[in-house]
Amino acid sequence: MSEYKKTALVLGAGGFIGSHMVKRLRSEGYWVRGVDLKYPEFSGTEANEFVQGDLRDVGFVRKVLEYKGEQGNFYNSVPYQYILPFNEIYQFAADMGGAGFVFTGENDAEIMQNSVTINLNVLEQQRLLNETFDGEKKDWTECNRPNLDQPTKIFYSGSACMYPEHNQLDPDDPNCREDSAYPAAPDSEYGWEKLFSERLYLAYNRNHGIPVRIARYHNIFGPEGTWDGGREKAPAAICRKVAELPCVGGAVEIWGDGEQTRSFLYIDECIEATRRLMDSDFLGPVNIGSEEMVTINDLLKITAKVAGAAVSKRHKLDAPLGVRGRNSNNDLVREKLGWDYEQTLEEGISKTYAWIDEQVQSRKLRKGLVEV
Repeated sequence: MSEYKKTALVLGAGGFIGSHMVKRLRSEGYWVRGVDLKYPEFSGTEANEFVQGDLRDVGFVRKVLEYKGEQGNFYNSVPYQYILPFNEIYQFAADMGGAGFVFTGENDAEIMQNSVTINLNVLEQQRLLNETFDGEKKDWTECNRPNLDQPTKIFYSGSACMYPEHNQLDPDDPNCREDSAYPAAPDSEYGWEKLFSERLYLAYNRNHGIPVRIARYHNIFGPEGTWDGGREKAPAAICRKVAELPCVGGAVEIWGDGEQTRSFLYIDECIEATRRLMDSDFLGPVNIGSEEMVTINDLLKITAKVAGAAVSKRHKLDAPLGVRGRNSNNDLVREKLGWDYEQTLEEGISKTYAWIDEQVQSRKLRKGLVEV
């Protein structure tokens, strides 16, 4: 008898949310295969098996969807009767980043092509695999055909970027209820791709019986996330800028006037809500976020307080910004999952700043820039 509770495939396991999900699933007794173009950047993977590869390659996707036993065996051939479907798939793999990557317009085609291709590959290859396990494509016998009474459940990580721009013009009162998504009018091609992919997963659920769960994430942040290079989100960017300030003088650059509003959810809270969604009977889409809305100027104040630093700021008014206001509405997630966020933004920033400050100081040390 297996020592593992269930099997899970985590796509995008080398990234921020995916690597945290791997840790959570392993702590719950899952056998986990992680897949990504790269290994986690800031810590070793805890996956039972980690496979590097490109999910835009349909042949590769077909192979990673096949569970070949607790020894992994991804690169080995095994008799077909020993191949099983995964119990759960977590699809985090996407081309994404912060405002500096998403809202310039320079990366729109790349973002849409890469993310849509991955989602199409995952859904279509799982559909074909299900047909195989149903006996339509292979000479299974009744004794060795996998039981599909509970076919593979797929989680898709959507985004609040799919909400209409016209509902997010007022920074003090944005409307991000789930039922406000239509008429659709996201403010970026990234948002349009996220909306299309939601509909794609729901269509495969309706037409092919694939169980899906869909979340709309609102600005997830925390340690071991991207913190430099242009693809980082606002909390990581602000933490880095504060940590990089000289002991005396200097100012933090804020994009826009800083009065645009957002809410930010700490990574542990995101993982908990996602797991509850996967264990529920609710398909979604559902918001997973915090309702603690702040301005970007306030975010800087909170970070400066955590850092114990006196910080001044300067505004870059021609920087890409996104919508004027965005805040999660958690009425539906409270009703359907009994979940709500518990940590304050300051608590999450405290943990995140400590980690990013460590990265900044380590980089300075490597470059011989540490002040004494």
